[in-house]
Amino acid sequence: MSAAWSSHFSWARMLAVFIKEFQQMMRDRLTFGMAVGVPILQLVLFGYAINTDPKGLPTAIVSTDSGPMARGLLAALQNTGYFRVDHVLTNEREAEALVETGEVQFMVVIPGDFSHRLMRGEKPALLVSADATDPSASGNAIAALNALVPQAIAHDLPGALRGLGGVAPSFEVRVHKRYNPEGLSRYNIVPGLVGTILTMTMVMLTSLAMTRERERGTMENLLATPVRPSEVMVGKILPYVVMGYVQLGVILGAAFVLFEVPMVGSMPLLLALIGVFIVANLGVGFTFSTIAKNQLQAMQMTFFFFLPSILLSGFMFPFRAMPQWAQYIGQILPLTHFLRIVRGILLKGNTFTQLWPELWPMLLFLLVAGTVALKRYRQTLD
Repeated sequence: MSAAWSSHFSWARMLAVFIKEFQQMMRDRLTFGMAVGVPILQLVLFGYAINTDPKGLPTAIVSTDSGPMARGLLAALQNTGYFRVDHVLTNEREAEALVETGEVQFMVVIPGDFSHRLMRGEKPALLVSADATDPSASGNAIAALNALVPQAIAHDLPGALRGLGGVAPSFEVRVHKRYNPEGLSRYNIVPGLVGTILTMTMVMLTSLAMTRERERGTMENLLATPVRPSEVMVGKILPYVVMGYVQLGVILGAAFVLFEVPMVGSMPLLLALIGVFIVANLGVGFTFSTIAKNQLQAMQMTFFFFLPSILLSGFMFPFRAMPQWAQYIGQILPLTHFLRIVRGILLKGNTFTQLWPELWPMLLFLLVAGTVALKRYRQTLD
């Protein structure tokens, strides 16, 4: 009788198991927090931070023409909403340097005789250089610029020339897409994959490996040795540095052979700066391993770090399209600066001096992550 009774599904027994599992889940505060925090993070990032139509792009104007036509054109550019004039220069070389370092997205050159030639009906040329390393960031702005031409300064044209504003463009726009003239998305995505793949694998592998050792009890064996915490940390990180460079070789090999991504800059410089990026991510993974109680928690924290990294770094969506608060968060993440470094070396041929503004934030992040990891590891040993 009892055997027959036990073979039937019991709601009471199921409820008892449910209560037991629910209580156990509630005791694991980190897992519960991740289960609630990740959906909220996704909603906030996708709802507020992600924008595929960047506006207010930094622009450098090079002009020696102080005539009314040049001033009207400058006002028309800003009225589109896509161009934010941060620099007004008279030296074209200074503006080119700003484009090379990524400080501005566009360089607009207004010839010195622009107004004079317009008055004579000669249809002068407006020269525009765009940083096209990320085609999606400059595409809409270029389209708005071309649409602006027929009406940009029609109201400023004198007499009989005013009628030309609605019939034919009064000047010509010549756009030079620098670093990626054909607008190939793979020139932007493939170099970015170097950073995203290294971020995911370095953080995940380090955190899982260290947590697994603690779960198996092998970490206790280190307590019986004279090895110092800093020596353990460095010794455990170095193999993953080697693995990171192996991954780098595979990715770059595929980038050059399969996708024909150019290599304009210095390979030794790229390898050196990638080392800083790898160690910074390993520091994050090491810190996670000192917090996580099991491998599941380590994996959850890795995902929680990786999600904002790929969304707020400029890898998937234009960085300058994000609101200011999202850009502040993105500037903290090492992937944001590394993407600018790897694209700058591969596509622009940037030098160490030009890349220093992106390198020092990574070094600062490395210092903070390494300090926290070492401190947490000392507490774990104690």
